[in-house]
Amino acid sequence: MFKLLLATTFALTVFSSAKGQSNKLQNFYNYDPVIEHKVDEIFHSLNDTTRVAQMIVTSAGELGKPESVVLNLAKQNKIGGVVFLKGTKESHKRLIDSLNSINDSQKHLPLLYSIDAEPSLFDGRLKGTDLLINTIDIKTTNQSDSIARIISHHLLNIGFRQNFAPVVDVSPQNEAIKNRSFGNDKDIVIQLSKQFINTTQEQGIVSTAKHFPGHGLVKGDTHKKSVYIDGQLQELDVYPPLIDAGVISIMMAHITITNNPKYNTDGLPASCSRNIVTGLLKKELGFKGIVITDALNIMKAVTIIENAPLLASKAGNDMLLMPIDETKTIHLILDEMENDAKYKQQVYQSVKKIVRLKLFLGLIK
Repeated sequence: MFKLLLATTFALTVFSSAKGQSNKLQNFYNYDPVIEHKVDEIFHSLNDTTRVAQMIVTSAGELGKPESVVLNLAKQNKIGGVVFLKGTKESHKRLIDSLNSINDSQKHLPLLYSIDAEPSLFDGRLKGTDLLINTIDIKTTNQSDSIARIISHHLLNIGFRQNFAPVVDVSPQNEAIKNRSFGNDKDIVIQLSKQFINTTQEQGIVSTAKHFPGHGLVKGDTHKKSVYIDGQLQELDVYPPLIDAGVISIMMAHITITNNPKYNTDGLPASCSRNIVTGLLKKELGFKGIVITDALNIMKAVTIIENAPLLASKAGNDMLLMPIDETKTIHLILDEMENDAKYKQQVYQSVKKIVRLKLFLGLIK
């Protein structure tokens, strides 16, 4: 059971293990010629296959791919990151150590380890940890700060450097979101989300706002079927303040948009729509960080789309989360790059952003 005393203690704690990296991470959006030179140097040390692999995030843990498969993908240099699903702190740490050993011995770029460590999901993703209050029960910025510090402390000790949190959807009523939201008051959602993001990134962990352009005011669950925003994007106003505050990563929702002349997705989920990923998020809202898809392997709203990972990449996503077949995804992207020079340059920009992020996290020495 979450106790306020515990939160207060952690809120006053400075995690020295991440202090150096956090200073760098907070400067992610600042131009640094030394960093840019290093990014180019690393980028040019790769070939197109290993470049594209940096965009691929496979899954691990009890609900992820078998450990042998994940280890083999690392050996073959076909992934840039791993999201860990259900498991214990010990099992996650053991696999991370094994993956790091492979990368070190084969001199591959370090992997970026991520997890859905939302307050509401925390004890499920890391079995055996103390139960935290649900996101919906966080009412003040002090609580948001304290919870983010507790979560970050655990993640850093295991080796995670990207948290797919917070959920910034407006409303706890949606079938998929439930108690994972900060509530149905837009201003409060922005305030509490901003605090969670800032605290997380100060600790040296990438925070991820999700699910763009909004999953709270729709009916249905994208895990089970196609879900629609019918008309205006009512939750869009949440994102500009979070972008201005420096959130480094945003996760795309597999939500189809209809009856909206400007933002219609033509039957595709928003995650696979260039109109939404590139046109709205990157150009109109000016987001320069890392755009990642929601899971591409289990959510029926996107698995019914042929070659969804390729479409998601062409739409402008920088990271592709949990494609069903990593090898096939890499080859599809490589084939498309051969035929489309403009798309090839877009892929290169995605890869450079990922390399840059790993430098700011201190993963690449």
